This record gives sequence, C-alpha cells and structure tokens, in this order.
Amino acid sequence: MTAESATAAPAADRPVPLLVGAGITALEGAAMAGWGLYDLVAGFLGEDADFGRAELGGAVLLLMGLLPLLAGRALLRRQRWGRSPAVLTNSICLPVAYYMWQSGGAMAVAAVAVAVLGLAGIVALLNPRVTAVLYGEQ
Repeated sequence: MTAESATAAPAADRPVPLLVGAGITALEGAAMAGWGLYDLVAGFLGEDADFGRAELGGAVLLLMGLLPLLAGRALLRRQRWGRSPAVLTNSICLPVAYYMWQSGGAMAVAAVAVAVLGLAGIVALLNPRVTAVLYGEQ
C-alpha cells in the first residue's frame, strides 16, 4: 500500500456536506485560475493596453486559484489542512459579493450567486459531521 492510497478515503466515508464544501471550493478555485489564465492569454495577444499589468495580474490570479483547488482535493482525501483555506476562500466571497452588489445591474445578480456559494461553502465546511470526519469524534 502506498502513501497515496492510504490517504484516499472511500466515498462512503465522506458526508454530503464535505463533498459540497469541497466542490464549491474547487469551483471557486477553478474560476479564479481560469480568470488568471484568461488575463495571461489576453496580455500575450495584445488585447490589454497594459501588458505588464495584465501578465502580473493573471499570474497572481492563477496562483491564487491553485490554493482552493488543492484545498478541495485535500478535503476529498479527508486531510484536515484543507478546511482552513477552503473556509477562507468561501469567506472572501462575501465582501466580493458586497462590492459586486454595489455596482448594480447584472453584477448584482452575479453578486447574489457569489454570496450564496460563499455562504453555502462556509455552512457545509463548518458542519459538525465534517468536523467529526476531519478531526475525529470529540
């Protein structure tokens, strides 16, 4: 048995809130990394007037999107370190949604979706069943 297979947990041992929280976190990470990749490609293609800003911003977003992706993967493997960055990522969605809401129009609709995803992720990850799976019965 390898160390890789020893940390993987059967699906039956993962409660639904853990799966929901990990999925939402991975979705947020993928969105952030995708936006960063878009900025990088747009900068190289000359679609942005400020090449340096587009490349640096894209690289930062790409790297920032990797942590939630890794945290979602860790949660699926029942590794407790993944919960802190996952809760942080979902918490950051709330002020982002607030400022999106201030813009009005279509951004307000997107703000509601971002806020709902953030709250759902926080509630799912702080569920007592998730705590029991990650940290054992206390």
